[in-house]
Amino acid sequence: MSNSIDVDVTGTALADSLETLAETEPLVQHLTNEVTMNDVANLTLHWGALPVMADSFGDAGEMAEIASAVLLNIGQVPDGKVEAMHEAAGVAADRGVPIVLDPVGVGSTPSRDAVAESLLDTFEFAVIKGNYGEISALAGVEADVKGVESIGDYDEIEDTARSLADSTGAVVVASGVEDHVATGDGVVQLAAGHERLGEVVGTGCMLGATIAAFAGSVDDPVTAAVHATLAFGIAGERAAEIDHNGPASYRTNVHDTVAGLSPESLAKLSLEDRIERRD
Repeated sequence: MSNSIDVDVTGTALADSLETLAETEPLVQHLTNEVTMNDVANLTLHWGALPVMADSFGDAGEMAEIASAVLLNIGQVPDGKVEAMHEAAGVAADRGVPIVLDPVGVGSTPSRDAVAESLLDTFEFAVIKGNYGEISALAGVEADVKGVESIGDYDEIEDTARSLADSTGAVVVASGVEDHVATGDGVVQLAAGHERLGEVVGTGCMLGATIAAFAGSVDDPVTAAVHATLAFGIAGERAAEIDHNGPASYRTNVHDTVAGLSPESLAKLSLEDRIERRD
């Protein structure tokens, strides 16, 4: 079946993106939640990017002046941080720097919904990444989000992600059992990852950080989103193959696997059976 999303999803292309990231060393500014901040910072560094957590008003805007990408994660939404998000995003938008939105927990409380709405009404995002429930809530479709977790069934998630992409102009990543990367023109479904990722708090935030790191170095946001999501899933699989006693040691394995992931190892991968392209 033909697909209007023009993205090279081969081991060689994935390796090229990782090599570009390492050579570019993009500065990724995170305005994120304190629960997962350390994991997000370390994983960003392990990918080859430079993390900075400048999330206070004034400093946020100044850091955005030199950042290669800005990630807005609404896992916590105190007033000062929301103001800083708007400041940083405004500077990034003026500079043409990619902004990634991770709408953590949207759909669970009116306060989070209002923050997400204010950001979407004001800024254009390169990528919006969320779980099935969060993406559905942003798209105005019935969603079941409990805290920050997506529960329930989302049989129409592909159409929902594509609709949100069409209305916002962003590339949309809906993460779940399968990950769906959508534009207004089509959807790429990716089969990569491991069930252990769902047993560790913060892996969704880590995926958002991964996407921001790739977006800060790879010019095309569709390629950045697809390759970042695929690379993170592959790392999750390889981490599960290393001896571990449970979720905590698996979490360490994820960090170690990302740090040791090489372009050479990715270039050898055959990815055809992991990809489904749909109009």
